[in-house]
Amino acid sequence: MIWYENDVKKLEALKGTLPYTPETIFYGSSSIRLWEDMYDDLQPFHPVNLGFGGSTLAACVWFFDRIMEPYNPRHIVCYAGENDLGDGRTPEEVYIFFRQLQLCLQKRFPAVPVTYISIKPSIARWNLQQQVRYTNLLIREEIEKSKTPFYFLNIFDRMLDDSGQPAKELYEADGLHLTRKGYLIWKEALLQHFASVFKIS
Repeated sequence: MIWYENDVKKLEALKGTLPYTPETIFYGSSSIRLWEDMYDDLQPFHPVNLGFGGSTLAACVWFFDRIMEPYNPRHIVCYAGENDLGDGRTPEEVYIFFRQLQLCLQKRFPAVPVTYISIKPSIARWNLQQQVRYTNLLIREEIEKSKTPFYFLNIFDRMLDDSGQPAKELYEADGLHLTRKGYLIWKEALLQHFASVFKIS
């Protein structure tokens, strides 16, 4: 986990730099970290971007206490798991890592709603689509049966084109990270989610 240390130290120093008290934590991998317009896109929710590049669900668990310690959010949004699959983990292993993160969140923020964004259909990892779909299914089923304020937000289907392939305009040239159009899909999905589940907009 040593290779994450510089990013984690930057996140530890972030709390005092925001002009407001953060209300919505965004936690996870580079798909969170690289959302450059998050603070404008989701301004009414007073977000804080706690993503760190290349992170896995396992890393999110490992650094959870250090990164989350200073916050008392109203909502938490997580995106992680894709890099675990990219590193060769099985859907069952990713599910176990998710459960570990879920337990961390329940212990530290027992009454705070948590939204897990489904693993996206990246072009560069389309060869893993079946594993991605199965991982999303395992996590969605776990969330639906749990008696906790967890929610599953499916963005996988929103990011496919009419032929059922990942929509190219939503991805950078690496086929992995999102373009502005990709983040607008996420923005729309989250705004709809917040409005329907939390009755806020």
